[in-house]
Amino acid sequence: MSPAAKRDFYDVLEVEKSASAEEIKRSYRKLALQYHPDRNKEKDAAEKFKEINEAYEVLSNSKKKQTYDQFGHAAFSAQGGPAGDGFGGPGQSRTYRQGPFTYSYSVGGNPFEDGGFSDPFEIFEQFFGGASPFRRGPAKPRYSFKIPFQDALKGTTRKIVHQGKEHEIKIPAGVDDGTRIRFNEFDVSIDVQPDEIFRREGYDLYVDHEIPFTLAALGGNTEVSVPDGKIKIKIRPGTQPMTMVRLRGKGMPFLRGHGHGDEYVRLIIKVPQNLSREQKKHLEELAKAR
Repeated sequence: MSPAAKRDFYDVLEVEKSASAEEIKRSYRKLALQYHPDRNKEKDAAEKFKEINEAYEVLSNSKKKQTYDQFGHAAFSAQGGPAGDGFGGPGQSRTYRQGPFTYSYSVGGNPFEDGGFSDPFEIFEQFFGGASPFRRGPAKPRYSFKIPFQDALKGTTRKIVHQGKEHEIKIPAGVDDGTRIRFNEFDVSIDVQPDEIFRREGYDLYVDHEIPFTLAALGGNTEVSVPDGKIKIKIRPGTQPMTMVRLRGKGMPFLRGHGHGDEYVRLIIKVPQNLSREQKKHLEELAKAR
């Protein structure tokens, strides 16, 4: 299919261009489950499944996404694709057959350098429990653990019995939903449960925090939740609704290497619903002064 004939990748994944990485990932999972050929027997399911994964391959990678936003499909065509972009540049062509359908694509570059996937079907393993069609030999057994957010934050251990032998599995701090840990005899996949306070995007955390409108107007201090407890932050006078405060190093620990992501606190200004007569009078005087 020529670049001009292809659907917009954002339309394919049913997200806005301003969608966050987490929103893109969430929509991809929903659509991939919906159109996976093993689950959906409609005629065009396999083609849609291929299209969904091609779109996710680009939009889930910050560098490829930036290139796509600037140049569109032409950036990844065989004629004009940037070298090493994983699609149109120099690389290895692969073909995958599933039933009556054949999927062909090119790969290039190092997926561990740019954060992308050299094999789009690697993504499937996280969601469908099946091996990549490019894996040789029988698929290894897979075990799955559902862990709370705090265990993903601090790390934990779990035990499994494989072929009659007990194994203690160390789950490192920083794992995300869909993380897979590989062993010689089996694989382990991690399902992280959502948290009531923190919303995760990559290694960054997001928190909604309510403050009274008097604090927003006059300034002062407030206590906000962080992964290891609570800390005080300063509110500047005249703070506007939905102001975002960045707390460096208060996010999730990096899975590989040292350091943490950041925490972003979104300030929600709470307006009182029931005012006394005296409070109304003060506000009316303030309104007149303005």
